[in-house]
Amino acid sequence: MKLISICPSNTELLAYLGLIDQLVAVDDFSDWPKSINPLPRLGPDLSIDMDKLELYEPDLVLASLSVPGMEKNIEELEKRMIPHIILDPQSLDDIADDLLTVGQACGIEERAIQIRAEYLSFIEEMKKRAATVDETPRLYWEWWPKPVFTPGSINWLTEISAIAGGVNEFQDVKLASVQTDWDDVLNRKPDYILLAWVGVRINKVKKEVVLKRPGWKELTAVKNGHFSIMEEELYCRPSPRLLEGALKLGNMIHPETYDSLKLPEWIKND
Repeated sequence: MKLISICPSNTELLAYLGLIDQLVAVDDFSDWPKSINPLPRLGPDLSIDMDKLELYEPDLVLASLSVPGMEKNIEELEKRMIPHIILDPQSLDDIADDLLTVGQACGIEERAIQIRAEYLSFIEEMKKRAATVDETPRLYWEWWPKPVFTPGSINWLTEISAIAGGVNEFQDVKLASVQTDWDDVLNRKPDYILLAWVGVRINKVKKEVVLKRPGWKELTAVKNGHFSIMEEELYCRPSPRLLEGALKLGNMIHPETYDSLKLPEWIKND
């Protein structure tokens, strides 16, 4: 099959299914695994060049609704009658289901069933370890600095926090993404401050921006050194790579609980 992915999380999903060699083009932001680097690019995921995409005559396009604004890509695919499937994962279970959906569409259902089972098994092992921790630190995740956005309860980062033995500070808000303000976060006094700005590389995220906020230098999390910049690609993309991020988080906040847990071989796909 000739496959095209038009967002990074879908490209990563194909990698876990062993289908990278069937990709003929990807969006500009897909950057993992490294083997996709030579592939033709179709533009940013919110502005895909559909004329160029159509030239590749794909058997299947993996579209997505994981980022607001991608609807226009889907409208154009439908208008041009280009074969496609639409993924919109909001949870770890959704990603498991997407592995099976894509596997079935690409004719590798048996392999997809096995990978899905291994993916879910790793999550269950992390849950078992999370149940043994004595304390569950409160984690403040920052998705964007101005205005301040953080994940709410309907979000994979709430699940990631839980299986790593912590709790998302804003899990009490029943939204996928919450616009809050500096004072609200300050008053909550989180145990950890974790910056994962969407679409921003780790070397471009600046702690100084956050520390300029009134009172933030006095937060216990800052004083204790529990103030970290996290890889956007491991926490902000709804793909199986989230498990790598979850284990890294677990080792950060409960090293004695998670240091013996190793990623399965299938997830080391770079």
